[in-house]
Amino acid sequence: MWRLIKVLFYLAILAGLALIAYAYIGPLVFPDDFAAPSTQIMQPITLDTD
Repeated sequence: MWRLIKVLFYLAILAGLALIAYAYIGPLVFPDDFAAPSTQIMQPITLDTD
């Protein structure tokens, strides 16, 4: 049972490191996935000023 807990702990650490690596290396490898939307959205609004 202790072995299973240790394996799950190591897998959780490895998953956390992989997520951090993806956050830092991802924009260099997959720039389109991390790019902000480039379309402009315009909506008219009405302000009630009394």
